[in-house]
Order: sequence, then C-alpha cells, then structure tokens
Amino acid sequence: MTPDDMRRDVRTENLWKIYQQASEEVQAVRDVTLTIQPGEFTALAGPSGSGKTTLLNLIGGLTRPTRGQVRVADHELSKLPNHVLARLRLNQIGFVFQAYNLLPVLTARENAEFPMLLQGVSAEERTRRVDEMFARTGLEGLEDRRPGKLSGGQQQRVAVVRAVASKPALVLADEPTANLDSASSDALLDLMDELNRDLGVTFVFATHDERVMERSRRLIRMVDGRIDSDVIRVG
Repeated sequence: MTPDDMRRDVRTENLWKIYQQASEEVQAVRDVTLTIQPGEFTALAGPSGSGKTTLLNLIGGLTRPTRGQVRVADHELSKLPNHVLARLRLNQIGFVFQAYNLLPVLTARENAEFPMLLQGVSAEERTRRVDEMFARTGLEGLEDRRPGKLSGGQQQRVAVVRAVASKPALVLADEPTANLDSASSDALLDLMDELNRDLGVTFVFATHDERVMERSRRLIRMVDGRIDSDVIRVG
C-alpha cells in the first residue's frame, strides 16, 4: 500500500457503540477493528441487530462511537467538531440509502448535482459530470423528471450518481437493493461493480441480500455487534 492509499483508506480500531434503552445497555458494535483499502467492494452482512448498519453509520460519521477510533481520509472522526465533520462527509463520503432520499422538489439532474453545488463545483463542471454519469447509467433523457416520475430502480441510480459524481473517497450503501425487484437489483449491482472497477470507487455495503454478498469481493459477516468472519475473494 502506498502512502497515498494509506491516507485514503478507512480504519476502525477497538470501535464500540453502546446505546442506553431505558435501563438496558445495548452493545450495537463491539470492539471492531478493520481496514478497508481504496478500491474495495465490500459487504457488511448479518441479520437484523447484528450491528452492520450501525458500523456503516460510524464509518460515515453519522453517529459517534462510544469509544474507539474511526479514520477516514486520514481524519480521526471522533475528534472533529460537528461543522468540520459535516464538511468531511460532504467532500469525502457518498451515501446511498435504502429509501433513495432524493429531494422530491428537485429534478433528477438537480438531485445528482446537489452535493457538488454545496462543494462549490462550477455549473459547467457539474453539468459535465452528471451528463457523463447519466449516459453511463442509462439515465439519459430523464434529467428533468422529478423523483415521483421515476421508477424505484431509476431513483436508486440517480442516488448512486449523486453519491459518486462528487468524487468521494468512498461510497457507503445501506441496503441499496432492499426496495428493488430482482432485475432492478441486478442492474444496480452491475452499475456499482462497473464504477468500482473502472473508476476505482470504494464501495461498502450493509446488506442481508444474498445477491450483494455474492457480488462483493470482500464479505465481512457480523453477529451481535462483532466481526464473525472476514473473507477476501479474488475476482
């Protein structure tokens, strides 16, 4: 691994997340240490309550750890003030959510451009990137449609373009195929696999979908908040 790769990798060390529910302590993530290197296509798998989504949220800086460390793009997230953490999320992390999370009043193009607008990317460059990504993802001709006029598969593709076009260090996807039929799921996985292989985009999924697990090149299984197995596959 080169020094530049080390600055772009994701590392957790002795990571814990504990919630207090009434009088009960819930250990959602328990002592997780791992490294995700640039360009990985990794799935965090496990049943509900295994800790996979909590771990994804910790890596994305959406929640802070009870103890331990998360490093993304050479930044230790727990030490960052909220406004700096928000800026790092904007510039370094793309998110793809189960429910798409597109803004209903914006067109497909405007949704895809929104993170870049916040980053201060010029209108010309935003247009160039989105045109290129929409052509690549089969969304040409749909630029002016609002989310309510798009199918579930089309909305999720817009969400992937939104996540990738801003050129983040990694993309975190929480159950991205959960609301899609088999054909749309396969098409979405083909797209993310292509973006990973051709553009080097790092993807980390939280999933219980066997298709996502089969397509991943690293499969981390979680049980009761801990890593139960971690298998890297060639392909």
